[in-house]
Amino acid sequence: MAEPSETEARRAEVPGIDVSIYVDSSALAKLYVPEPESETLDAFLRGRRGLMISELAITEVLSAVARRRREGELRARDAVRIRDALLADAASGVFTRLDLNPAVHREAERLLLATDALPLRTLDALHIALAFTGAASHLLAFDRRMQEVAALAGLSVIEL
Repeated sequence: MAEPSETEARRAEVPGIDVSIYVDSSALAKLYVPEPESETLDAFLRGRRGLMISELAITEVLSAVARRRREGELRARDAVRIRDALLADAASGVFTRLDLNPAVHREAERLLLATDALPLRTLDALHIALAFTGAASHLLAFDRRMQEVAALAGLSVIEL
């Protein structure tokens, strides 16, 4: 049997409770808007330390909530309830909050120029750069393309 590639090995790893995990917006959204993976994700994150989110992820999640409200999938009061819950959790200390700064932008730009194998979107590059600047060892995302690029960049990718 062939040895798994470095990327496959990174993808197969299930971290212990104390590792540093960057939670991107595709995962963060599932904690507040019920989707098929929401319960599994909630169980996986419960009691973990070293969880990081970014202000960018918070804004992206609230953008998705606003879109669902506009499309009639969520009532206005539910959208406000989700916003309040997300902001309260972000402020609670459960997550380390990372913010965009010039160093994050420079790292994202480096990633954009260094990635030939897969097309890297700007927001994905910013999320991966945030993970690096927060010293995350793992990335939790449900976006397949972002998972691939993060693994190529050296992050261990958690798949649930």
